[in-house]
Amino acid sequence: MAARGSCPGCGSASLVEDAHYAQQQLVCAACGCVLSEGLLTTTYAEEEHLREVAYSQSTGQKEQLSRCLQRGIRRVQDLCKVLQLPTVFEETAVSYFQRALQHPSFHLVSLEKKELLGGCCVFVTCRQHNWPLTMGTICSLLYAKQELFAGVYLSLQKELGLSVPALSLGDLVKTHLNSFRLFQHAADIPAPFVEDKEKMVARTMQIVELASETWLVTGRHPVPIVTAAAFLSWQSLQPAARLTCTFARFCKLAGVDLPPPAHLRLKELLEILLRMASQLAWLRVFNMDKKTVVKHIGDLLQHRIFLLKNAFCLEDEEEQRAVAAGERSPGSPPAAGGTAQEEGSPSEGKRQREGGPRPLLPPCLINPRKRLRTAAPSPSDSAITGDEPISDSEIEQYLRGPEEIRAFRKAKAW
Repeated sequence: MAARGSCPGCGSASLVEDAHYAQQQLVCAACGCVLSEGLLTTTYAEEEHLREVAYSQSTGQKEQLSRCLQRGIRRVQDLCKVLQLPTVFEETAVSYFQRALQHPSFHLVSLEKKELLGGCCVFVTCRQHNWPLTMGTICSLLYAKQELFAGVYLSLQKELGLSVPALSLGDLVKTHLNSFRLFQHAADIPAPFVEDKEKMVARTMQIVELASETWLVTGRHPVPIVTAAAFLSWQSLQPAARLTCTFARFCKLAGVDLPPPAHLRLKELLEILLRMASQLAWLRVFNMDKKTVVKHIGDLLQHRIFLLKNAFCLEDEEEQRAVAAGERSPGSPPAAGGTAQEEGSPSEGKRQREGGPRPLLPPCLINPRKRLRTAAPSPSDSAITGDEPISDSEIEQYLRGPEEIRAFRKAKAW
């Protein structure tokens, strides 16, 4: 102990030298104020000379994480806590984030993309562990645009060489329905509109499988299909009290957005259900429409395979008809009334589409988009080939420089 003046905080003269973690400090024994920082021996450049350096110049200070990395790791950890992810997920996401910041491709990106990088690491970790998480959920938590988030995610996957499995449609149904507010009683939700979560998820899964089997999922965004299937399953569980509820009100009560194509997916699903209902024996006596068919969705899903076979043509039957038509000789005369049948073929096809079975085709082939018809070329335009000779009066229009014009006039004078 050695007194060296007085403490600037309390004025006490009892100052001591305290070896705190092998670092000598001058401390006031009365109030604990640290008057001066000691020196320590380090493995820095002065180690070979056994010199003492301050802590601010030691290797301990150099090993501290950068402010950007600290803020990013804290953001990843907070995001994992909000999503209630296991500890293993958090550690994996943090390691991915550290690897990404060390990669040269992410050194000069904007601050907004660096903030989204943590969310991308959490998204990749959840997908790799088969944890159902959508990109829309991450974007809503980060208040980010999905286009920008998708760009950062693809860059992260490419630069780090990460293998990310795709999310199955069943997992997406469970994840999307978890955000619905119709599974618990609330003040703004009527009592008949509250539904059991397990029942609604199970029936929604069946309707989505039906949509997948009837070409309604291929090439489409899955969220509008899942939303439309959830609406139909919710109505069919208690149709008496819910048939009057509109699609927009359902989404508002559930607390989810109504995607623009969801109305079209709902219309396509109802058309499939109506065709299946026309093949069920005890439903033929009823005049089914898009509202009444919802009451019988349970029966239609129970006999789904049988009804799909009867409501739509099988590929084998179509092939047999094509082969039978091809075996007939092209030069053989048509049967009696063949001309009348050919003339009435459009109405026959329309009647077949309405009542009879039709091929199970994607909607883009059944109802193709209308394309603008190109105007037929005029006879004068069709006669022009581009190889016609250029007249002397027009040749000067194709000459650019004055030297070319003089050479042409000289050649013409010869």
